[in-house]
Amino acid sequence: MFVWSYWKTIFTKPSNPSKEFCLPKAEKERYEKEERPESQQEILWRAASNLPLYTRTGAGAIRYCDRCQVIKPDRCHHCSACDMCVLKMDHHCPWVNNCVGFSNYKFFILFLAYSLVYCLFIAATVLQYFIKFWTLCRRKSAENCPKNELPDTHAKFHVLFLFFVAAMFCISILSLFSYHLWLVGKNRSTIEAFRAPVFRTGSDKNGFSLGFKKNIVQVFGDQKKYWLLPVFTSQGDGLSFPARLVNTDVEQPTVTLQPEANKSATDISTSPLSESQNRLLNNEVDANNIGGHVENQTLKSAESETIIYFDKES
Repeated sequence: MFVWSYWKTIFTKPSNPSKEFCLPKAEKERYEKEERPESQQEILWRAASNLPLYTRTGAGAIRYCDRCQVIKPDRCHHCSACDMCVLKMDHHCPWVNNCVGFSNYKFFILFLAYSLVYCLFIAATVLQYFIKFWTLCRRKSAENCPKNELPDTHAKFHVLFLFFVAAMFCISILSLFSYHLWLVGKNRSTIEAFRAPVFRTGSDKNGFSLGFKKNIVQVFGDQKKYWLLPVFTSQGDGLSFPARLVNTDVEQPTVTLQPEANKSATDISTSPLSESQNRLLNNEVDANNIGGHVENQTLKSAESETIIYFDKES
């Protein structure tokens, strides 16, 4: 299981943004010719009108990668080591020489878990010989150790080395594994833990948290029998994610919009978050919101309005 999860973490290619996040050829040429940031942002807002984008830059602009020439989906970041945009990027791991992101994050967690179990097993089985050698060494130093009980020098070195290496790796992996379990429970990546994602109304470190159980299911899947196997069972497509609702009035209950295929934007009703986890507003609603932003060219929102984020159907 350790080797399987390790190889899956190494050889699983990081997921990249799909073609729909690339600028059309004509729009890309206009974007490159424009010198004013405001005009470039207008081009990006029009191109993103049909895309499920709810996070912004710190200044409230559309997140765009000049290197890859794509509009960044939510939680997507550019890896300088891999020279590509990675969906739900967590970090670039030198131990596996690969980016840890949406496609292999579950494998990475399992790799840490089985590495920890492996180190604990080695340290536990070697401990008795480690104690025996140290006891004999003390007896030898007191000149009371019989010759037939003298420990072999090479064997002693191997046992000591193996125990200390297993113990050190166990401590370091335990801290890393505990940290990533905490991240999974909070539904954050390492990047988001250091820099909270910015939504249309400001930064929110818990913007993608749906509760502990649902956060676990989003990474490991809804079938528990596959949780301990390094097979891909994570929910979603990596391009859009369910988002927690943030209300300006903390006394109001948390609600979300649940659109239906045969209803227009004006017919959409509210429902509890637990009943709607994997839905997005239709393109018409999102286009109207983005079109209004382009016309007004402002990034302000009323303090009294309810702030709602939506997610894409898996």
